[in-house]
Amino acid sequence: MPSSAGANRRRQGRTKVVLPVRVRGTDAAGASFEELAHTLDLTPAGTRLGAIRRQLKTLDRITILYHQRRMEFTIMWTRPLAGNSEYQVGLQALSQEREPWGISLANSGARAAITTSAVSGVA
Repeated sequence: MPSSAGANRRRQGRTKVVLPVRVRGTDAAGASFEELAHTLDLTPAGTRLGAIRRQLKTLDRITILYHQRRMEFTIMWTRPLAGNSEYQVGLQALSQEREPWGISLANSGARAAITTSAVSGVA
């Protein structure tokens, strides 16, 4: 099955983190958009987003704004969620920064600090 093959190719572990983000880009219909969404998990090389309310195309680029950070990503996959008009989107970062989200993903102890600091909202 194609969707399970992607999980087998993952090179890095994911850290479950929900952070509010602002997403900018062009949707599958070619319309520019900006909307609020949230991360579901993070890796040093990418993220998975939830609450995307429009269809996006793979290999397109989008911009994520989180606090004072602006990060560019390539859309690697999209998946519609059953029963509503939301999508999950898998993204790969265009540049490899040491701590692109302002947190260290190297240790799992960061999860508790991430969850409490994430409540502050999107800049």
